[in-house]
Amino acid sequence: MRVVVSGASGLIGRHLVAHLRGAGHEVVTLVRRPVREAHEVSWDPARGQLDPRALGQVDGAVNLSGAGVGDHRWTREYKRTILSSRLDSTSTLVGALLRLEEAPQVLVNASAIGAYGDGGADVLTEDSPRGDDFLADVVARWEGATEPASAAGIRVALARTGLLANPVGGAFGQLLTLFKLGLGGPLGSGRQWWSPITMPDELAALEFLLTQPVSGPANLVCPEPATNTALTTALGAAMHRPSLLPAPAFALELVLGEFAGQVLASQRVVPAVLLEHGFTFRHPDVPSVTGWLARA
Repeated sequence: MRVVVSGASGLIGRHLVAHLRGAGHEVVTLVRRPVREAHEVSWDPARGQLDPRALGQVDGAVNLSGAGVGDHRWTREYKRTILSSRLDSTSTLVGALLRLEEAPQVLVNASAIGAYGDGGADVLTEDSPRGDDFLADVVARWEGATEPASAAGIRVALARTGLLANPVGGAFGQLLTLFKLGLGGPLGSGRQWWSPITMPDELAALEFLLTQPVSGPANLVCPEPATNTALTTALGAAMHRPSLLPAPAFALELVLGEFAGQVLASQRVVPAVLLEHGFTFRHPDVPSVTGWLARA
């Protein structure tokens, strides 16, 4: 396939570009600077600028653009940035795809399990109701920005990614640092459910959504979620480090502000759609997830 990827310089994006090229796909990357390479196309999503003529023939697109939800404290201004960066990039990319002479087969649009809010101990699938907090609203509007593509007959898959397990970056990158220092342990009560996915499974799942007949939301999480205590205990064992020092909720709120609520939220999410369509996970449970993290 000839695939356009936005957000190609981000944590998932740069790994996905290498993964897709390794699998034999041709990848065009969208950049917000002057073009330097033949495979690049310049765009300005904040201004809605992307010339469809520069894209050429497109078989599929993967939209990963959006400001990191955990990169800064959630001030009123940064919350606007979280939302606008997702709406602007999605609307700009969809608009350009619809102006192509021949529409692409598929759009895989990034999303998040934040769609469900805090679900307690309930098992959450793609059919579960949406939450009513800030991130759930962001996800609803973000996914809604893809509707013109669906209406035009493009297959749209919404990749609702869980907690990305990778040794560098994201929540797990910070956890690994704490464990290496002997300071790892449960966060808050530790009873909240976490739904992780390793980077190899994330990349394979995104390619799966590109190439298989999956439409609508798909949860990108391992099939067996676990409580935060179970996960941090397994991570400590895999790294041969103690996992005894809990981080109390008030300390997380002091450091992270409103975003601490997401760290402490309980989301027991399962990948029902991926499993129904025959996707195979390399790391299906917490022992395999934490084992991979410790070796990576």
